[in-house]
Amino acid sequence: MAIFNISSSLVFLLLSCIAIAVTGNGVPPKFFNVVRYGAIADGTTDNSQAFLKAWKDACAYNGRSRVWIPNGKFLLRKASFEGSCNGSMAFLIKGTLVAPTDSFFTDTWIAFRYVSGLTVKGGGTLDGQGQSAWHYNDCKTNSQCKPLPVTLRFDFVKNSKVESIESINSKSSHFNIFACENMNISRVKLSAPADSPNTDGIHIGTSRNIKISKSVIGTGDDCVSMVSGSQSIEVNGVACGPGHGISIGSLGRGHEHEYVKGITVANCTFIGSDNGVRIKTWSPSSYSLASGLVFENIKMKNTKNPVVIDQYYCPSPHCYLQGHSSSAVQIQDVTFKNIYGVSSTEVAVNLQCSEAMPCKNVKLINIDLAYNGPGKRATSLCSNVIGSSYGKLVPGGCI
Repeated sequence: MAIFNISSSLVFLLLSCIAIAVTGNGVPPKFFNVVRYGAIADGTTDNSQAFLKAWKDACAYNGRSRVWIPNGKFLLRKASFEGSCNGSMAFLIKGTLVAPTDSFFTDTWIAFRYVSGLTVKGGGTLDGQGQSAWHYNDCKTNSQCKPLPVTLRFDFVKNSKVESIESINSKSSHFNIFACENMNISRVKLSAPADSPNTDGIHIGTSRNIKISKSVIGTGDDCVSMVSGSQSIEVNGVACGPGHGISIGSLGRGHEHEYVKGITVANCTFIGSDNGVRIKTWSPSSYSLASGLVFENIKMKNTKNPVVIDQYYCPSPHCYLQGHSSSAVQIQDVTFKNIYGVSSTEVAVNLQCSEAMPCKNVKLINIDLAYNGPGKRATSLCSNVIGSSYGKLVPGGCI
């Protein structure tokens, strides 16, 4: 009987080994070092082709692949890494990737497209060298302005993650996420000066099941912005500032049927930012819907506009020449809960909803915001808001 048991165990072990060999589980990943493909870490040589060749071979490998960028400074002019690939892919950045200072008018610097099972990490840095290009951004006064490149773009990427990398001085947005599903972004640091134009931290559109956590973002625009088609998005544990806050919108200009649903912003801190948590829609606008929006456990440290709904958003000069009109975006089922700290402006809660499409079911729960100015208390302003208030409310008297 004992011999039978031992033989059965050996058979089981043998079958397990065969299964591992067939599935690839337990097999170490294969590394594709960009230096072996001709990349030179001198900060001036264009390494785009070397990186693309390394990616192509890694993508074709039938197993776990790792594109390896070692320590050093690697110049990339422009690179788009595309799938589909035969196995899981990792893009491991140990060194610094440097953008060119003489190639501005394009929408992308580095892109990942049509990839599933991607990991981008490594502790390295993406340097957009935006100082060389920001003065070309004249979009506030020029409707025909040319695009500046996003540092890192993800298009049609699924079941992937980005972690432990730094992006500095992007020419436009740091990260742009479009048509993606099931992505986790954590432990990233994104930074650009407060006066750098349109340097959003993470911009999300037409995507679902995106999680952003444990990150530090300070830019010249929104720390996180979520536009049409953003659904099931979670922002948790983000420190924002400087910047324009964490924003839903602007909504209502095109993409009428790509609704925004199921957004949660929680456990975040705003430090000296121009806004805190904000919902904004164009005025005038097309019909759209934003619903199921939760902002909770938020700390404000000298934030200019801590809590905002703005359905009259239109920063261009032509808006004021033509006169504002009501937004047609329906905002409903919104909760602002456990928001506390200090506002650097007197109006700490400012909810300006559309006259044609009033906000519905807006809840203010446990709001405690003080004004740090001399001799006055924080106040609130509300217009066209249908909702309710609970718990401590400072400032009060709004809903």
